[in-house]
Amino acid sequence: MSTQPRIDSAIPGEVANFGTVTAHSPEVIARFFDLYAEFWQDGEVSAELKELTRIRNARVTDCGY
Repeated sequence: MSTQPRIDSAIPGEVANFGTVTAHSPEVIARFFDLYAEFWQDGEVSAELKELTRIRNARVTDCGY
């Protein structure tokens, strides 16, 4: 998995990254962040375990973020 987006930046002159690529669809990214916040704030799994899982997933997928 690459940290280089396959889609160009929606902002002319800006480097393609998570923020500038998701600017292509503000409605979708707003919904994503609503879901993401819900995931981190609620649930049966502790925040610590969620964070450990996030870190492990980033290492396994070689995610640079």
